[in-house]
Amino acid sequence: MHLSPDQEAAIRREFEALTNLEPAELKAWLKTPESHKVGMVRRGERESVGRQSAKKILAIKATPVADLTDADYAHMKKVIGYCRRHLAQRPHGEVKDTRWRWSLMNWGHDPLRGRRHPHAG
Repeated sequence: MHLSPDQEAAIRREFEALTNLEPAELKAWLKTPESHKVGMVRRGERESVGRQSAKKILAIKATPVADLTDADYAHMKKVIGYCRRHLAQRPHGEVKDTRWRWSLMNWGHDPLRGRRHPHAG
């Protein structure tokens, strides 16, 4: 996968807008029982796909832009796709204490906050 600088910038902008939990908030969330209750666990693994994703999100956010790899951009695209699909399936009514919200939070997005508006560039 080779991306142009413009494509990379667009992916970073969308990723930052959707991952609206700060790293410290995401780390704290991962320690909660609710975080452990949701998500698909692949055969032979102990941790859900979403929790594995959260750890990759934290690593990406700690990486300087110049050091991001193709694998990082691929994961950012995966996060964007997951969040968009999941947000489109929002259940009716109050979502504060729902598995739907908890799953999104494992992917770095709290739907009660909406999107962040990162600085352009």
